[in-house]
Amino acid sequence: MQFRYPAQGTAAAQNSLMDDLVTSGVAAIMISSSDPKNSIDAFNRIAAQVPLFTTDSDAPDSKRIAYLGSSNTDAGVQAGEEMVKAMAGKPGKCMGFVGFLGADNARERIAGFKKAIAGKGIELVDVRGDDVDFTKARTNVDDVLVAKPEINCMVGFYSYNPPKIYEALQVAGKLGKITVVAFDEDPVTLGAVKQGAFAATVVQQPFEWGYQGMKLMAKYLEGDKSGVPKDKLIIVPTKVISKANVEAFEADLKAKLASAR
Repeated sequence: MQFRYPAQGTAAAQNSLMDDLVTSGVAAIMISSSDPKNSIDAFNRIAAQVPLFTTDSDAPDSKRIAYLGSSNTDAGVQAGEEMVKAMAGKPGKCMGFVGFLGADNARERIAGFKKAIAGKGIELVDVRGDDVDFTKARTNVDDVLVAKPEINCMVGFYSYNPPKIYEALQVAGKLGKITVVAFDEDPVTLGAVKQGAFAATVVQQPFEWGYQGMKLMAKYLEGDKSGVPKDKLIIVPTKVISKANVEAFEADLKAKLASAR
């Protein structure tokens, strides 16, 4: 098993990496698509050569065999519900931050978030993309704090966005003054939830993606296709982590990581 990460978070870089993997003789590939709409032809070319699966960000219009991961729409709804709970009836002007605005996982999370806050006195004013540039991710937050003082809530849609929000709020002296809902389990994010600086974070279960994904691919290569459902979707539920359960979650996460060594 190989784990590969493209030098750039673009469809072209991902597609080139998959071509290299096929040339090197890999038996199957599981990928998180950075740009599903512009990767269909490339994904279909790869799928014609080796079994292709997706995780995290799907490419449903391609000939991939199955998607294994979260329902990003459901995760967005959970995040929105946590924001409504945290704002406790106070009007909200929220700003979102994400890597790829066009990626399905981003669009679905944003749509789910908007659905949950609709009619609750909370508005998602805008979402700033950063193309997975960590420096830009931080700059986006800094710029909003200066240019839009009316913003009183924020949501980080990709795993590295909440830590950048934390850094910017800490420097600006606004930790705890702006309500934040996060995604994923970066240590900085979990620490912020634990100290009460973030209201909550919605976590996926990437350990299960990796574990179930490798079993799925291995069985498929052995000729057992029973693990692929008719709709080609294998959904692993997301969880809400708050101050009440963050320590238990951290302990479980450490145990899982230790078991893989």
